[in-house]
Parts: sequence; structure tokens; C-alpha cells
Amino acid sequence: MVASNDIGDPVQPWHTPRGSRRSRSLNSSMQRTLPALISGFGLRSADAVNSPTPTMIRRARPVVNRTIVALSPVPRGTTISPVHERRGVRGEWVHGRGVGPSATIIYYLHGSGFVVCSPRTHRGLVSRLSTLTGMPAFSLDYRLGPEYRFPTAGDDAIAGYRWLLDRGYSPNQIVIAGDSAGGHMALDLLAHNHAHGLGQPRAMVLFSPLSDPTFELSLARQRGGHRDPLIDARLGANVIRMYLGDAAADDPRLHIDLTADMDLPVTLIQAGSLEVMADDARDIHRRITDAGGSSELQIWPDQTHVFQMFPLFGPEAARAVRAAASFVSDQFDRSRVTDSR
Repeated sequence: MVASNDIGDPVQPWHTPRGSRRSRSLNSSMQRTLPALISGFGLRSADAVNSPTPTMIRRARPVVNRTIVALSPVPRGTTISPVHERRGVRGEWVHGRGVGPSATIIYYLHGSGFVVCSPRTHRGLVSRLSTLTGMPAFSLDYRLGPEYRFPTAGDDAIAGYRWLLDRGYSPNQIVIAGDSAGGHMALDLLAHNHAHGLGQPRAMVLFSPLSDPTFELSLARQRGGHRDPLIDARLGANVIRMYLGDAAADDPRLHIDLTADMDLPVTLIQAGSLEVMADDARDIHRRITDAGGSSELQIWPDQTHVFQMFPLFGPEAARAVRAAASFVSDQFDRSRVTDSR
């Protein structure tokens, strides 16, 4: 069955005409102040937009990471267990409040533009998802550009999934979740699993996912007049290009094919209506459904990129994470009903 909530039931929060007053006020403020703030550490001047350098990224990375950590607090009661395997798998287990050992887990791939962020920056979001699902989460710490180039992040995501399987988790016990660049990595993992005969995760949850690393979808949306309060598509494209390096335009891991012979996991996709990457979310939804998969698309009004991370910015963040957790729980509830027949 194919489901789409891009249009339809008006009682759902992603179908309301406008977002909350708090989120609208914040978006308006960001449009006025963010360019000045970001130019303060070299990422919004004309030169930086057109030709950001590795030095700029290295200088900006700790500032960006600290800012996200401050704006995305970790709930009390969260337990963190670092992982640093000799064979290169790194990350952390995140147990939300009251969450103990479980046969079912979340495998989380954080967003980054492939150049910033870490499990630490996304710990608040992952903890809330863990608490609401009752499932521990393994949050992968993958290699970033420009120090590392395409496809090292995808290779690390594949290694992390195989590591979970080696630890005794079966594919149908794993939910893969990710945001932004982590969405592209999740699709890359699905293609790898299909090509190598590995089982697919039971379900997939994507927040503001990246479909096209060349950023052409976002650039086209911006050329059409859309203005994102947070992201300049030109800057995004040029930053990601530092990770892509000399990757060939026809590299199958760059533009990932989803085909009808794939066993695609049932998927939930959430994006904000204001983000320049909203068409990436729509593209992934379309490609999953065209391949015969099941995908639910939620476009939340007056929300920006990965708004789910920032509960202080508006009530939509908490509502969206609850909706994602409910979606995950439903997949396992349905499995238990099917297995009992």
C-alpha cells in the first residue's frame, strides 16, 4: 500500500494552513539576523557563498556544533555509551529516559552537509526519539569532509549496519533514521543491501532528507524565488562539493536508483515547507512510491530544515518527533499482529 500525507486530512498538524506563532516569529527573526551572524565566521559573504574553503569549514565547524548543542538540549535521564571499535565503527548508544535493553533498535545517521555535526549535536533529537519509541539508538559517528571525500560517509554507514548485524540484530529489528545528508546515506545503504543480498531494515524515518548531493533540486527551488531562512542553496552546493571532490556525475552512489525489485522498508518522510531542500523530500517520496514502496510524506507548514531538533523554537518539533515515534511503533505492532496469526 502506498500512502501520502502531503495532502488530505486537515486535522493533522502538517496540514494546518500555518505553523505556530512562535515558529513564524522565529523564522522572521532568522531571516533578518542570520546572514549577519554567519558572516561573522566567514560563511555568508559573497566569496564564501561562491567559493568556501576547507579552512572556512574547519573554523566554522566548532561554532556550528556548539550552537546546535546549545539549541537542542539533551533530555534528563539520557544515558550515553560511546563506541569505538578497532575496525573503525564509531558512535554512541543513546538510551532515552527509562529505556533499557531492547531487541529492537534505531540506527541513526545524523545530518551534516557531510562536513559538520556529530552524534553529540544530534543527541537531543535521538534521545527524544528513543524515549518515545522505547528503543535504544545507535548514532553513527562517520568521517566528514573536506578531510575525507565521497563516498567515505556512505562506507561508514554500511560498516555500521554490518556491525549491528554482527552483534546479533536482525534487519527486521532495526529502524534506520536520519536527517539531511543522513537521508542520502540511508538510501545508499538500502542500495548496498540490495546489491549484496543483505536484509533491509524494517522501517525508515527521514527528517529533511537530502536526495541530490549536487544540490540541483535546491538550486532550482531557490532560482524559482524560494528563500530559506537558514540555508543558501549556492553555499550548500559549494560546501558539499568539497566532500564530493571529483566524483563522477554518473556515479550510482551519487544518484541512487530505487527500483521495483528492491525490498524497500516502509518509510516516513518529514520536511518543512520553508526549507530549500523540501523538493529533495518530495523526490525521495516519489522515487520510493514509483518503485512500489510505501512512503508517507509530511510537509510541515512554516518549518525549516530539520526543525525536529529544536523543541525550543516551536511546538511542531515535539509533535513531529511524536508522529515519527508513533510511526515506528506502529510498524512493530503490525508485525506482532501478523506474527501471531
